[in-house]
Amino acid sequence: MAQADGRPQPGAGQPHVFKLVLLGSGSVGKSSLALRYVKNDFKSILPTVGCAFFTKVVELGATSLKFEIWDTAGQEKYHSVCHLYFRGANAALLVYDITSKDSFHKAQQWLKDLEREFLPGEVVVMLVGNKTDLSEEREVTFEEGKEFAESQSLLFMETSARLNHQVTEAFSAIARELLQRAERKEDQTRRGGARLALNQGPMGRAKCCAR
Repeated sequence: MAQADGRPQPGAGQPHVFKLVLLGSGSVGKSSLALRYVKNDFKSILPTVGCAFFTKVVELGATSLKFEIWDTAGQEKYHSVCHLYFRGANAALLVYDITSKDSFHKAQQWLKDLEREFLPGEVVVMLVGNKTDLSEEREVTFEEGKEFAESQSLLFMETSARLNHQVTEAFSAIARELLQRAERKEDQTRRGGARLALNQGPMGRAKCCAR
């Protein structure tokens, strides 16, 4: 069974498994981003009801990673239950529509919801401004999005699911950050084990303290 904490599954060569949630208000293109990334497809999609689920295995150098992508509904009536879906997440895409200032503000509210569930820095979060193909209708500048992301220590990228602009790059940036964190954690665990071994006496028994 997949593990949500990003640790490798049992068995040699198995990929790290990470849970990624897509958050944002309705019609910002969350489902379109997921569909484009997973199936390289784009089409008009009806609003998500509750939550949709996708998976994708990513190869990054010699390392494999499996994304379990949870696409949450953006309509207000589902907001109160969406936190049930992003519990246990390793990463989140906060998506807004660059042609809607309101969706940008809603993304900031979703960030506050995340902060109530997770410790600071516990989850990799990327702010995504979608629909750059509609740049002539833009209400949120690139600088506004980048400035807010930097103020909250978030990754940031603008995308177009319709034109397949920087969609793969956005997910890949999250994948790289997740793997780096997993590798640091594994390295710390190995160092901790080595220190423990050095403190063991003969026959693996701990040295007795002086009395």
